[in-house]
Amino acid sequence: MTGIDRQRVQSSFHKGAEAYDQHTPVQQRVLQQLMQQIGQYPFAPNAAVLDVGCGTGRLLELLGHCFPDAVLTGLDLAPNMLQQAAVRLGGKARLIQGDAEQLPFADSSFQMVLSSSTFQWLDTLQCCFGEARRVLKPEGRFVFSLFGEGTLYELRESWQQALLNTGRERTEQNNGTHRFYSSDQVQQALELTGFRDVTVWSELEQVWYPDVPHLLQAIKRIGAGTSRPLSGGGLGWRRVLHEMAAIYYERFGTPDGVPVSYSVIYAAGRR
Repeated sequence: MTGIDRQRVQSSFHKGAEAYDQHTPVQQRVLQQLMQQIGQYPFAPNAAVLDVGCGTGRLLELLGHCFPDAVLTGLDLAPNMLQQAAVRLGGKARLIQGDAEQLPFADSSFQMVLSSSTFQWLDTLQCCFGEARRVLKPEGRFVFSLFGEGTLYELRESWQQALLNTGRERTEQNNGTHRFYSSDQVQQALELTGFRDVTVWSELEQVWYPDVPHLLQAIKRIGAGTSRPLSGGGLGWRRVLHEMAAIYYERFGTPDGVPVSYSVIYAAGRR
């Protein structure tokens, strides 16, 4: 997985910050699952906790309710996301702009490092996992989720068929969706960076929309259309887009609308 345009990812989330929570039902469900997982581990009073890719601060807010004595820190690449988090949290967490691949924290700073629906936007997992391990205290826990292989498969299949139908060459640059990591890749990256007691599992989530345009708008809101922009443009690509929508309806549509699937990978490890 190479060639993710981090500037476009940052720009997309920055622009969409104010409306982000209205378009992310899957992410909100994932947060609840993460909180259940976090609750299984010992949580010392005044524990220092880092949320990597904190977005609008929903996970930090939930943590503050469940663990009011925890010392919370949130990091995000997009300034507007941090502004939304600041409004939500009202000073109950330290918020810092930064990159998951270069965490601006000293070694052994946190008892727990968390992340939700962020790491799929990185070129390599091993780098950011190594950073998470570096800033964890000995025996500290790393708990996170990310969208995995199989996410948006309906869109990928429809787009590839549309390229074929319109005589367009199918390449990595015009495949229509981001390429996601597999559970095996996540587990391997955790083990290679030295985490112990690694557990990785996945669950399927599905969201329904009234039509394909609404579905595409929602995907754009969560940044899934920003990491690998399509090459080309103009009327030819509009034809491909219209063909893709028709195929999507034909293959996956129902009288109740069209679905989009997300494979959510959950993982945990101990330093």
